[in-house]
Amino acid sequence: MPPEQQKFPIVFLGTQMEIAGAQRMLLSQARWFHKKGYPVKVVFFYDKQALAPAWQAAHPFPVISLDSWKQGGFVLANLLRLLRGLYRLIGILRNKIRAVVTFTPHTNLLGLPIARLAGVPVRIGTHHGYIEGSSRVMARLHGWLTNSRFPSRMVAVSAQVRDYAINLEAALPDPLTVIENGIEPLKIQKLDPAQRAALRTEIGVPEDGLLLLTVGRLTIQKGHTVLLDAISKLKNDATRIVFAFAGDGPQLDVLQKKAETLDVKGRIRFLGVRNDINELLLAADGFVQPSLWEGLSLALLEALLAGLPVVATRVEGVIDVVEDGVSALLVPPNDPAALADAIQRLINDAGLRAKLGAAGKQRAQTNYSLDKMCLAYEQLILDLANAA
Repeated sequence: MPPEQQKFPIVFLGTQMEIAGAQRMLLSQARWFHKKGYPVKVVFFYDKQALAPAWQAAHPFPVISLDSWKQGGFVLANLLRLLRGLYRLIGILRNKIRAVVTFTPHTNLLGLPIARLAGVPVRIGTHHGYIEGSSRVMARLHGWLTNSRFPSRMVAVSAQVRDYAINLEAALPDPLTVIENGIEPLKIQKLDPAQRAALRTEIGVPEDGLLLLTVGRLTIQKGHTVLLDAISKLKNDATRIVFAFAGDGPQLDVLQKKAETLDVKGRIRFLGVRNDINELLLAADGFVQPSLWEGLSLALLEALLAGLPVVATRVEGVIDVVEDGVSALLVPPNDPAALADAIQRLINDAGLRAKLGAAGKQRAQTNYSLDKMCLAYEQLILDLANAA
């Protein structure tokens, strides 16, 4: 039966409503499938940042919070909320849902067994790599889940993530399929000179300066402390360089104190959570991703799409996306000296910045489009539905 005749209902299931990569990926996929004519529902276990009204207003399909957790709530009360949320999820899935896609380890572990219990024939979990703070027990549980009959298939977002699941979670190779992340085209392709100048002035970039941007939650995983150490090693003529950190998280106080201790506070701008990442990318001169580990970073893909020259660490999903010296400069993780050297090269060489930016943009456009990713998911869902 042709795909256009199989527009069966699909649920996309996430853990928490917050502004982060997994949630953006979930919503992007849901929008794509909705435009293709699939009846779509987006479900989260809880609303961490009170986003439900705004997200529902922005989308033509249901965006549901199960209200099954409360930050800082009593353990017993949260367990009761969770049971109520799981019961509600069973009711949603039993309403003619033919496929469910889960997006985090917790939704994999909770959602996929519930989906099987509810009789959903196609159950796809996704694996985005190591999650900060997760334990060996969680890794083993996730590997056990992958090998079980609860998922119809587990999707790894890169070949490196698949290897991680096999080697560190004891997952079997057969249930694992690689579908690399893809992203929507940037809504804004170019800023007019006045807008760009105004945004750079707001951030405090000198007229003859350069703006290097990093985007992501301020967590240990993202390697921001290593970046601060690297910044402290830059030559004195780099004082005209401004480093902007877009994002918030538990490491903010640590980073602010470290910037002061290293005497680089004047070069750093902590921007917090921003709704204008697209514009920030177009206003920047380069992008730095100092992550200690990654799955396949949406922030990196967006920087490449914006045509920014990238300095990144040679970790998991990054080495699948870019080639050192061709479409980015890659350095070992947790190596401030190597990171400083690469940043210094970028600062000193406008020709290198132009070359890397053009090559990276071409690579992202060719290999990491939302259409390419979602077509692969659609084919997988249809194949599994036909085999069910």
